[in-house]
Formats: sequence, C-alpha cells, structure tokens
Amino acid sequence: MTALAAYLDRQRAHVDAALAAAFPVDPDHPHRLLEAVRYSLLDGGKRLRPILTIAACEAVGGTLEAALPAACAVEMIHAYSLIHDDLPAMDDDALRRGRPTTHVAFDEGLAILAGDALLTEAFAVLTRQAAAAARPRRLVQVAVEIAEAAGARGMVGGQAADLAATGTTADLPTVEFIHVRKTGALLRASVRSGALLGGASRSQLQRLTRYAECLGLAYQIADDILDAEGARTATGKVERRDQTLHKATFPSVLGLPAAKARVRELHDEALAALQRFPARAIPLRDIVGFVVSRATD
Repeated sequence: MTALAAYLDRQRAHVDAALAAAFPVDPDHPHRLLEAVRYSLLDGGKRLRPILTIAACEAVGGTLEAALPAACAVEMIHAYSLIHDDLPAMDDDALRRGRPTTHVAFDEGLAILAGDALLTEAFAVLTRQAAAAARPRRLVQVAVEIAEAAGARGMVGGQAADLAATGTTADLPTVEFIHVRKTGALLRASVRSGALLGGASRSQLQRLTRYAECLGLAYQIADDILDAEGARTATGKVERRDQTLHKATFPSVLGLPAAKARVRELHDEALAALQRFPARAIPLRDIVGFVVSRATD
C-alpha cells in the first residue's frame, strides 16, 4: 500500500465514523427518511472533500479534531448535491458509484427530502461546537465560506449554468464558468476551511487557495475525460452520459488531447502553490497527483 493510500484509508475511517454518528439509527427520525439519508451518505465514497479539509488543516499545523466538523459538513453538502443532481429534473441518472441513485432506490420525493436534510444538518454539525470552540470566529468564517461555495454564487449556480448549457454548443469560457462553480467551489471551500481552522497565515491561505482552484478544475476535467473514454467500473456511472445529454465539457470543447494537457498543466500549477510548505503538505501534493492520474495515465 502506498503512503497516499494509507493516509486516505486512515482519514476516510475517521470521516466515516463521524458521519455515521451524525445520523444514528434513531426511532425519533422518520425511518424511511433516515434510511435514505444513510444510503446516500454512508455509501463508501472517496471522501475527497473532507480529506482535503483535514489535510489542509494539518498542512498548516492544525489537528484532525479541529478540522472534523467542517470535513463532515462539506461531505454532507456534497452528498446532498449528488442526490439532487441525479434527479429526473436534473441529470436523470440511475447509477451512482455503481448503485441505484437515491430516487431510484427510494422515490423522488424522499430523495429530495434526504438532500434537504443533509444540507441543513451540515450547518448544524459545523456550528454546534462554535460556543465551546477556542476560536469560534474561525468556525463562523468557515460557515460563511462553505455556504457561499454551496449556494447561488457557487455549486448551485454552476448547476444552473450546466442545465442552461445542456444541448447547446458551449464555448470554453462557459465550460470553465460551470466547472469552477459546480465542482470547484466546494473543493476550494474544503481546503480553505481546513486551512482557516488550522490557523493558516494570510500567505499560507493564499497559496492553499490557489492549490485548491487548480485541483478543483483538474478534478472536473478529469471526470469529463473519464466519462468520455472510461468504463463503468472506473466511474460507477453509466458510460458516456455527458455525450448522451450533450453536456458542456472540456473534451467536447477542446478535444481529449487538449483536455488531458490542461489537466497536466493544472497539476503543475497546484504543486507550485505548495512549494513553500513543509512535509506536512505531502498528502495534498499526492492527492492532486492521484486526481490527475485518473485521466492521464
């Protein structure tokens, strides 16, 4: 097992335990709603966003404990977004991570409510400890950071732009606008939240922000490439779904060779942003390498 694989497994275990504890089997919850939430949240995802939150916190000298509430919050928001993205009114997907999507496994109404529950609980988890926190202002700042990344100026706005561009001949600025918001905003907030909770200096936060921006764009371009040429075993979704829906993607605008070249450029820019960080930032360096290798190896 590589050092990165061991790190990811270790942090994933911490995140999985915290997420399960946030939604315990409880007779006071409507049973089917809780079942739908747990089905969507505790499904063995990569946990990239919460792990980035933890890794960024550690890179500036912070701890797992300081980062974990924010890490759970961003993963809950990510899980909610996937439930809603898969709905018939949105991307109308039947498979997610190799399993039936939430609205297929349950029903459409319950899927919407499960997403709503995850979104609202994310901010409860994030702010519940603010009164007892050593520096509650940091948690407030992180809550604003995550809310803006998830809202109309971030992920939701990117999804709206994606829907508007579907079936059209999109240009490169449109595709970048969608990617930076729909996927990049929450990844950026994940890294920045961890950095803030770890006590990052202004210059450290600036460099980690640049790292996150490069990583976020590279991640979505890599996903587009995998959809264009990957098998279901690699993506966990129906093959070539973007092409079927005529989605605005980097491969559709630039072609696969140029899209892969852009991913490699973003990888180099992300690593350059981490140059002044000590060995504590090795997981961040390895993560961007892993993201890029998914689509360029």
